[in-house]
Amino acid sequence: MFTLAEVASLSDIQPTYRILKPWWDVFMDYLAVVMLMVAIFAGTMQLTKDQVVCLPVLQSTVNSKAQPDTAGKADFTTVETTTGQEEASVRTVSFAPVTVTPDILQSRATSSQYQPTESDQELKKEQKDSSGRKTNLDFQQYVFINQMCYHLALPWYSKYFPYLVLIHTIILIVSSNFWFKYPKTCSKIEHFVSILGKCFESPWTTKALSETACEDSEENKQRLTGAQSLPKYVSTSSDEGSPSASTPMITKSGFKFSADKPMIEIPSVTILDKKDGEQAKALFEKVRKFRAHVEDSDLIYKLYVGQTVIKTVKFIFILCYTANFVNTISFEHICNPKVEHLIGYTQFECTHNMAYMLKKLLISYISLICVYGFICLYTLFWLFRIPLKEYSFEKVREESSFSDIPDVKNDFAFLLHMVDQYDQLYSKRFGVFLSEVSENKLRGISLNHEWTYEKLRQHVSRNAQDKQELHLFMLSGVPDAVFDLTDLDVLKLELIPEAKITAKISQMTNLQELHLYHCPAKVEQTAFSFLRDHLRCLHVKFTDVAEIPAWVYLLKTLRELYLIGNLNSENNKMIGLESLRELRHLKILHVKSNLTKIPPNITDVAPHLTKLVIHNDGTKLVVLNSLKKMTNVAELELQNCELERIPHAIFSLSNLQELDLKSNSIRTIEEIISFQHLKRLTCLKLWHNKIVSIPSSITHIKNLESLYLSNNKLETLPAAVFSLQKLRCLDVSYNSIAVIPVEIGLLQNLQHFHITGNKVDVLPKQLFKCVKLRTLSLGQNCITSIPDKVSQLLQLTYLELKGNCLDRLPATLGQCQLLRKSGLVVEDHLFDTLPSEVKEMLNQDTGIPFANGI
Repeated sequence: MFTLAEVASLSDIQPTYRILKPWWDVFMDYLAVVMLMVAIFAGTMQLTKDQVVCLPVLQSTVNSKAQPDTAGKADFTTVETTTGQEEASVRTVSFAPVTVTPDILQSRATSSQYQPTESDQELKKEQKDSSGRKTNLDFQQYVFINQMCYHLALPWYSKYFPYLVLIHTIILIVSSNFWFKYPKTCSKIEHFVSILGKCFESPWTTKALSETACEDSEENKQRLTGAQSLPKYVSTSSDEGSPSASTPMITKSGFKFSADKPMIEIPSVTILDKKDGEQAKALFEKVRKFRAHVEDSDLIYKLYVGQTVIKTVKFIFILCYTANFVNTISFEHICNPKVEHLIGYTQFECTHNMAYMLKKLLISYISLICVYGFICLYTLFWLFRIPLKEYSFEKVREESSFSDIPDVKNDFAFLLHMVDQYDQLYSKRFGVFLSEVSENKLRGISLNHEWTYEKLRQHVSRNAQDKQELHLFMLSGVPDAVFDLTDLDVLKLELIPEAKITAKISQMTNLQELHLYHCPAKVEQTAFSFLRDHLRCLHVKFTDVAEIPAWVYLLKTLRELYLIGNLNSENNKMIGLESLRELRHLKILHVKSNLTKIPPNITDVAPHLTKLVIHNDGTKLVVLNSLKKMTNVAELELQNCELERIPHAIFSLSNLQELDLKSNSIRTIEEIISFQHLKRLTCLKLWHNKIVSIPSSITHIKNLESLYLSNNKLETLPAAVFSLQKLRCLDVSYNSIAVIPVEIGLLQNLQHFHITGNKVDVLPKQLFKCVKLRTLSLGQNCITSIPDKVSQLLQLTYLELKGNCLDRLPATLGQCQLLRKSGLVVEDHLFDTLPSEVKEMLNQDTGIPFANGI
């Protein structure tokens, strides 16, 4: 036997699931418990007191009832049942005066002949006691016939009613709570309830909504100050994360946040410690992942609808067949067990002692099931009355400053609808964790707690240009304390997707250089005005051209712009930059991308652009016609652009002073003769190509001062190179040159000569006539000796000899007064071959700066 508590536990769910139980589910659970009590009570009564009592119907009694009295006297026959003795007797009681007829007298006379005394005594006893008629059945026969008639004469519903009610009720209970038990929905529900509870209790929820209330009217401020319970959060601000009215860089619709509104700070609400902040940030991440996981399906919704339909069908089925059995439950029953050969009677009249109680319980059960069914019908009406697979936070958006709370769908929406039936405050507080504005605000608070002024000061360093530089990497935003570093020269922001530059940047009067690496920073109007007037150099690194902030194209005083990112789509159509027309003072433009042609917008800055650098990633630069318009460009770099020849458009740049065609595929430079029209060209860099020879027409570039031909395939140096009298730097490193021509002595202005990584074995004496040499790189060759005339290079500060076949160094190195050991690149054992006084002289530190000319 099981107790009521054990059966009722079937309908128990975890207390945390109560928020997903609307009133109709709770009411149906209570109805199910009452139906369980009815079933258990009826079953208990049936097991302990249910029985049928039967008496045989006597044939003689039936006949006597059927015969009329010829004398006009009426005899009444009553049938009495003695249940305590399990016996029955039939008594015939005559209420009329006894009339003695001749037949009776004759009968009595005949019987008196045998036993006159006993007969008279019996007759007198009958007349005196009125005893019943005997059936000649013993106790075991009565027990047998009672059990037989219980199964034969009693309707089946009377016998199994408690068990049917129990089974139906268990099915209804299981149907009501199946969505809490099914694995594919249970896990989502558990996760949702857990997150919802944490969001409801999170201090950040209270802080965010309370600050929203603080931004309301004066009435709401007073209410917030005096209220002890949760206030009604109403705000006129539609977007808490947007800039104030003083920052029109970002447009928005709806109400505007007024920066002049006084703010009421409540210490118990606004103070958020680090632990609470970290927990809130974790909740934002959990909500984001849960939403992505649940919104893609509607299994929970379908399962709830399915179980409601099953309960409704079950209600109709129970009502239809149960109502027909109400009238079949009765107190009296006629039983014909066909056991005459065992009992001696064919018909029995039986009584069912539990009939009245069962009938009342059945009527009660039908009433309960009707109420249950009507609630099921109401549930179906609610399920299909509104689209439960869509949930809008419109009311929350209107009452709070978080206007960006998105609408949700599918199972996520259905769960929120169910929660609203419990308490709408849950979804309102939950919506805070769906708002990006709220998340950004939390990140800002946590960021400012972590990155204080002192911590930021420790990260400030000096760069190669001896400027104070701060590099912030992968933060959730820009800490407010950054703008307090008023002496900062360079600010680098990398991988900060929610970077926002506020008006406080106007304090940084020394800031002239800004780096934005994958950081589409937003600026307030005041901040933009400051950057427009003070920023001189801007570096922008991006993956998509849309990441370039729009305000970048409006910096009128910007002088240097560095763009690094993809500017070419998959179908080889160039992604256009916005107009650069507003960059009126731009002097240097550096583009590192995958261009197939020079962006036409670059021509907007052509009149004042002095340096253009294009670094490709190996993509072939085909169209270069735009270069012809850049007549004022003095420096041009086209690196890694897969150029095979020197572009003809370059020859139109009359003001060109330096040309760098590094890392291309140039094999021949016959067009070099056209450089004679570029009167100002002083530096030509053709390094890292595939050039095999230098044409003699190079002599026409009279003003050339620097020539870089390293990392090519040169085997000889033509005499024409040494006719360039103004040449100060010559780099032919890493080729296949075997001989240094004696004409090198003609380069009287040569200061830097690099021939490292070739096949030179002898140094001509004419080389040492270049008395202005300051840098001489002779490493990784086959040189066997250094002439003593090296002492003529009085201005030599750097000498590379490592990687040759030398066995000693000349002692005359000591006469190179500016050479020091730090500028002498040679093996240690060769250095030891020098006289001690020479080594001492080389070890002296004169503080002369090192320069190699590269």
